[in-house]
Amino acid sequence: MNKKLMSLLVVLLSGSTAFSQIHTMVRKDSSAIHRTYNLDPVVVTGSGHHQRLKSTATPVRVLFSQEIREQGISTFDDALTRMMPQVSMAPNSMGTFLRLNGLGNKYILILINGQKLSGDISNNVDLNRINMSRVKRIEVLDGAASSLYGSDAIAGVINIITDQPTQNLVSITSDTHVSGHGILTEAVSLDIYKNGFGSYTSFTHDRADSYQNIDLEYVKGSDTETQKTIAPFFTGYRSNIIGQKFTYAPNEHLALNAGIDYSYKITDRPETREDTPGGLDYEMRYKGFRWNLGGIYKFTAKNSLQANFTVDRFRYGKEYDVATKDYAVGDYVQSKKQRMMEGELKAILGLSAHNTTIFGADWRKDYLTATSGNIDQHVYTLAAYAQHEMRLLKDLTATLGLRFTHHETFMNHLTPKATLMYAPGNFRFRATYSAGFRAPGLDELYYHYFSVNRGKPQISFGNQDLKPEKSHYFSLNAEYRDNVIAVSLTGYLNRINDMVVKQNVAVDDASRTMLMAEFPEMTQDQADKMASYALYQNSDKGDVKGMQLNVSANIFQGFNLSANYAYTYARTKSDDDWDLLERSIRHAATIAANYHHTWGCYGLNVNLNGRLQSKTYYTGTYEDAPGYGIWNLHTTHTFDCTKWAFVEPSIGIDNIFDKVDRRIDSSTRKYALYSSGRMLVIGLKVKFKQ
Repeated sequence: MNKKLMSLLVVLLSGSTAFSQIHTMVRKDSSAIHRTYNLDPVVVTGSGHHQRLKSTATPVRVLFSQEIREQGISTFDDALTRMMPQVSMAPNSMGTFLRLNGLGNKYILILINGQKLSGDISNNVDLNRINMSRVKRIEVLDGAASSLYGSDAIAGVINIITDQPTQNLVSITSDTHVSGHGILTEAVSLDIYKNGFGSYTSFTHDRADSYQNIDLEYVKGSDTETQKTIAPFFTGYRSNIIGQKFTYAPNEHLALNAGIDYSYKITDRPETREDTPGGLDYEMRYKGFRWNLGGIYKFTAKNSLQANFTVDRFRYGKEYDVATKDYAVGDYVQSKKQRMMEGELKAILGLSAHNTTIFGADWRKDYLTATSGNIDQHVYTLAAYAQHEMRLLKDLTATLGLRFTHHETFMNHLTPKATLMYAPGNFRFRATYSAGFRAPGLDELYYHYFSVNRGKPQISFGNQDLKPEKSHYFSLNAEYRDNVIAVSLTGYLNRINDMVVKQNVAVDDASRTMLMAEFPEMTQDQADKMASYALYQNSDKGDVKGMQLNVSANIFQGFNLSANYAYTYARTKSDDDWDLLERSIRHAATIAANYHHTWGCYGLNVNLNGRLQSKTYYTGTYEDAPGYGIWNLHTTHTFDCTKWAFVEPSIGIDNIFDKVDRRIDSSTRKYALYSSGRMLVIGLKVKFKQ
């Protein structure tokens, strides 16, 4: 342990805490340490308007900032994977490969306050753009949700709700987390709210060093001979996020908001060396810029009109830190630039006591410029939607929704939704059908990509003959919920037609000649090494069956227990052959136990949480990654002894039992567990308020 880490540990080591719940933690008074646990929070994602969790006809999972922080979590990746078994992540230098219920990034719609987060890196979401210091809660809706949210919502929706205080105050907050391998997250925020005007400023710096679990790799073409490598198992990075949001509510009817977010990230990988392979001549650099304007006018408590406009820009490329034949140190070569503009108008009408109607329209335009893929294209989408929620009988509620989408390339599509909920007492029984729609991305349509990665040529072609993907999602849910326990069991079936996949096409002499004509920069030697190239095509269908069990309980005052299990059987059919979906996981579970107690102005939180999962399936020549179980212990100590400030040091251990995947890297090997082993995690949150 280095001297800086030891010094910080001495400062922070004053006890022990941690926490995990699936319960909302609500302040009872001005103190930061007195909390109650609410098993029926307010959510918005399932129905498109605010209502209690037990009242929504579509099941929604909710993660709150308090439980995220008290588990010692500082990243969006960890928040989802530690607390939601149906989610998995695979981090790399090209973003994070995210899966929800067996389906990957492009089927998952990520929203910030209901507005789409755009930008991806080779279909991998750049989750470092999400400012965790501003997260109030994360709502996850499983299954197709295109009737409300449009294209891309086939696997589900992840909606990040940010926090803006609305009481007269001035507050400054600093939140720091440190652990091994140079991992550091520092978030600083300044919040001002006075007489209806709010200003919320934040800065977050996040960094991590590259590391290896084993410094060997198989020699190319051999399954037995090994050699030293400096290639990282985990790619280090440095990132910064700057955010500014203004709100203005002159009266109880009108609320306006405007926000800007800027994000910057650059990888930190070992440089090329002559004596050892695995280094690279360049780092990957990413920049994002997002701004939005919005407002809501409330005619009455149940009738409102909302408008939002968002512009999201994202680009990435190579920044050279080693001089090469073509580039000097510091040269930047752009790979991809994306821009999205989106406007939405929505009316929420509660015209009677037990009915809510939503009408909405939105317009979106996407731009893609990819130098490496030889693309400069754009496409627009227009949509109108309606949803009506009505009480049929005393305990019986139905929701009907329909969205009409006009896509510039793929013309017109309808996506309906129907739900039925029977709610006697504390029980809920739900049935859902929803259709999904996803238009192929501009890269899937127009890509014309050639690159050389460590001497190996790679080629990908888009396909303008692709058809849009369509899905049919069915689910049944039974739930019991009161102030002590919440139990939910859900079974679902998600069937997808015309899935767009990258298929490898074998190279023969004729196609080799074609490839050299398409890419004149490719040498004869590189062409001779080509065994296959990638072509986007429509697979016949996808089929995902699954079950989820969620249990949350307030066992006794101060002690909370939660357990979540997900079973997923995900397959894809091409021609007459069924294959398991790439990176799918059959069994996964998360377990958390939390104890909280206060003594005067001191609060202690102790949290034990774990994730257990079976092997991860890989297709083709890749071998499956073994399953694992990871347990973490975290403690948080809150000192709230004055009206103007509180201090919250924390200390914990990630991966208590030191589980590590130390298999030697090879061309046929991929991974599911990315931990470097047992690590000490320490943190300090300080808040000054007036």
